[in-house]
Amino acid sequence: MWDFDGTLFNTYPALVEGFVNLSQKDLDRSEVLTWLKIDSKTAFKHYGISEEQRIEYQKLHNHYSKLYSRPFDHLEDALAAVKNNIIVTHRDKASTLYLLEKFHLATYFKEIVSVEEQGFTRKPHLSSYEFVLKSHHIDLVVGDRDLDLIPARELQIKTVAFQNRNIEADFHIDSYADFITMVLNQL
Repeated sequence: MWDFDGTLFNTYPALVEGFVNLSQKDLDRSEVLTWLKIDSKTAFKHYGISEEQRIEYQKLHNHYSKLYSRPFDHLEDALAAVKNNIIVTHRDKASTLYLLEKFHLATYFKEIVSVEEQGFTRKPHLSSYEFVLKSHHIDLVVGDRDLDLIPARELQIKTVAFQNRNIEADFHIDSYADFITMVLNQL
């Protein structure tokens, strides 16, 4: 099971641009990125942005994603090596599908769960993960932030931290070129 933003696709440039645009301030983009990598809720609080603006933020983020977001290198090889790929994301399903189709990756996925769009509590709550487990056997969860991996650990599923060695995980990788040898071959 995969997170989308920051895990499958490098969407951080779009996340940052959307956030800076929403704030209507000249924010330091590297500082904004640091806060967003914790989670957007924390970034909203830090910069004094109301949660009521989340829908506008998602619109801005989706707009910039179409312009700037790309899949990480070697991702397709990693996806091809796994037969049961599921996405659980805070992103809306339409924009997730748009990016997957734009880069010819949609056929690798059996299901996309859009957490809020489908009525689940935001990660790290485990309700969206439990929903997936009702229909699919999941051996592994890949994410770039702790909130992606916390529900997996609670459900005793192995975890992979992508490009983040500062979070607890069973495996840490910085490139999908290492996914098969450093993760799949170790299971």
